[in-house]
Amino acid sequence: MVYKEYGDQEVLQMQTVPIPVPKEHEVLIKVHSVSLNASDWENLTGQPLYTRMWGLSRPGIGILGSDISGWVVAVGEKVSTFKKGEAVFGDLMEIWGGFGAYLCAPAKAISRKPIDLPFNKAAAIPQSATIAYQALHYRENWLKGKSVLINGAGGGAGSFAIQIAKLKGAKVTAVDHPSKIKFMKDLGADHTVDYTKSKFTELGKTYDLIVDFVAAHSIKAYRKALSPDGLYVLIGGSLNNIFQTLFKGSFYSLFSKKKMKILAAKPNKNLTEIIDLIHENKLKVCIDKEFQFNQIPQAMQYLGKGHAKGKVVINYE
Repeated sequence: MVYKEYGDQEVLQMQTVPIPVPKEHEVLIKVHSVSLNASDWENLTGQPLYTRMWGLSRPGIGILGSDISGWVVAVGEKVSTFKKGEAVFGDLMEIWGGFGAYLCAPAKAISRKPIDLPFNKAAAIPQSATIAYQALHYRENWLKGKSVLINGAGGGAGSFAIQIAKLKGAKVTAVDHPSKIKFMKDLGADHTVDYTKSKFTELGKTYDLIVDFVAAHSIKAYRKALSPDGLYVLIGGSLNNIFQTLFKGSFYSLFSKKKMKILAAKPNKNLTEIIDLIHENKLKVCIDKEFQFNQIPQAMQYLGKGHAKGKVVINYE
């Protein structure tokens, strides 16, 4: 499923292309499942502008999809860590290609899929869960008893963030569309905010940690919503909000105990800890809807409209 121009789901086209050949440090993967992330929609539309680093006027990626699971069907001559037939999964955001039946990936970028973890759930984990995990691990044991607000808590990464924050002993306020309120409460949120009715930055409450997947408010408004020694972590949003956090947020942080930063996420880091939590039934993988390969445009439309409660997954088989 390729795209040659920026736009909505309508620019996605089914196309037959040659099966790639793995280089010496790569493996060839037959994809079983791929999950959608906000980054897929952003790169499809070319918005925010920083997503155009792969191509300013036309997409440089061509085939989207980064969170995959599947089987190794061939290995490069210098790969010794994987064998043909092994089940694997991982976040391939640096190379993409999950919207194809086959893709080549560096061997170091993937992990073995646990035998008892279904392919659809394995594909739903890497990017969303690791981003949530890393955003909430500021200091060891810091969150116990603290107040945490998660903006955009009803989506893929947000659904993991609610659960991880609760596991760390935090009191969680989850912000999202009213259609996701029950979903967020079921995941353990102590309080919820319907953003169509209220701006949490204007409710007069402060939080020890704000994890922001949306960046819908000004940096001053976020700063006002922080407790005296609180931390604001930006995950994604408009270019304006990113620059505000990068420059104004950094400036404010120099002269205050309130800290503001952008998360520099590390792909696939902490997957072992996350899988352990899943095996211990402490962390759920929330899949909202599943689609078949030829339904990728419909799946992307569903994601782009912000309807997804948790993850959206594409299955090839």
